[in-house]
Amino acid sequence: MTRYEEVATLLRQRIEHDIYHVGDRLPSIRAVCQEMEVSISTAQEAYRQLMDAGLIESRPKSGYFVLPSRVPSVLPSVSRPAQRPLDVSQWDQVLELVATQRDDTRLLLGCGVPNLTYETLRPLSKILAGLHRSNNLYGFNYDKLSGSPELRQQVARLAVTSGCLLHPDDIMVTTGCQEALAISLRTLTQPGDVVAVDSPSFYGTMQILKANGLKALEIPTDPQTGISLEALELALEQWPIRAIQVTPTYNNPLGYTMPEARKRALFQLAQRFDVAIIEDDIYGDLAFSLPRPRTVKSFDDDGRVMLCSGFSKTVGPGLRVGWLAPGRYRDQAQHMKYVSTGASATLPQLAVAEFVAKGHYERHLRYATRQYQRQRDIMISWVQRYFPKGAGISYPQGSFLLWVELPAAVDCVRLNERLAQHAIHVAPGSLFSASGKYRQCLRLNYAFTLTPTIEAAVRTVGELATEMVQEAQQHAVVA
Repeated sequence: MTRYEEVATLLRQRIEHDIYHVGDRLPSIRAVCQEMEVSISTAQEAYRQLMDAGLIESRPKSGYFVLPSRVPSVLPSVSRPAQRPLDVSQWDQVLELVATQRDDTRLLLGCGVPNLTYETLRPLSKILAGLHRSNNLYGFNYDKLSGSPELRQQVARLAVTSGCLLHPDDIMVTTGCQEALAISLRTLTQPGDVVAVDSPSFYGTMQILKANGLKALEIPTDPQTGISLEALELALEQWPIRAIQVTPTYNNPLGYTMPEARKRALFQLAQRFDVAIIEDDIYGDLAFSLPRPRTVKSFDDDGRVMLCSGFSKTVGPGLRVGWLAPGRYRDQAQHMKYVSTGASATLPQLAVAEFVAKGHYERHLRYATRQYQRQRDIMISWVQRYFPKGAGISYPQGSFLLWVELPAAVDCVRLNERLAQHAIHVAPGSLFSASGKYRQCLRLNYAFTLTPTIEAAVRTVGELATEMVQEAQQHAVVA
């Protein structure tokens, strides 16, 4: 055995004996050299061996980290939705999920809320407090319909990292990203129109379609590369699609990020059929490695992409600070903004603008994404340990949401009913489809600090899901 193999074996044993846990950072190259009295090249080769074995990964400027027992080899299936426009249902389930958001009596494993306890958010609290203590009552007045100039300037600066060159006047502040999506859909469509969406798709957008009398045409979607451009092209040839709505970066709920070439191809396809794109980029800043992915909007040379985003998933949903870059549809979008909420609340805009301008936002993102990446690996290891064998697990490269596909025998709506007896709640996959598909799937949140209590809850979810599989097998034998 060579010296680097000896070092790799020792580190492997430490990982296998839980001296280094999933998500932990391993000793630096320098520390390994000092402890084991080896050269830098030997230590580097040992780490390369462990990476090749799938035990660890290298993160730029951060070091080496322990992966789950294996990166998921079984991903969720490529979706196969209905091949026709559908009316959206599932409002009752969405309402139930929304009603649980401030429920302190249940452990909410499936909510879409970031971690709000990090110290890196403390400067924002101080900024808000300072604005409230100020004798200047400017913050109590209406702001501009398009939003605070200070905030729009900061948003334009941040957009550069996604490949977009936006002027502050290209940006409209909204009351959360949800309003940006609603404005975009109302701008582009009339009741009865068809909107193409990835599948599964964010339930909030689906309910906007329902509220506006629109039909959803769900397009097959790959858990790694996103919406099928081939299927979308066929749909555009067959149906009078008015808009394409996608979340191509750190997708909610499937977790995929479309490769850059496919984002460009998506835009070119929209150009060819002269259809608008509504791009939801609310998770785009939560990249685990830099540079963060480009948006579809970054390829937009004729203004047909309406880019929606905000600070709900990075800073805090309660601030209700979102934004929209409406492109060529600016005038219509402003009218829709006026008739929905008018100007958005001034104080949160000013606070977020100052938080970004002083560099606090970027520091917060660096800290939060390091934690989320580590917690992703821990959550995956728990799902692999406790859930039924063969479960498909997403592997997002950003954000804090995990999509799990269970065996067909598991109905996650019924699973939630059983979990209620244990004060646990998950987001069933049927929420994310117009017709209630994906009942065997669920969404998990790994933003919160993963305590033994949360591990026990994940174990309970897995045990009850396994019981459902066993019950189905017993019924099959009897039949």
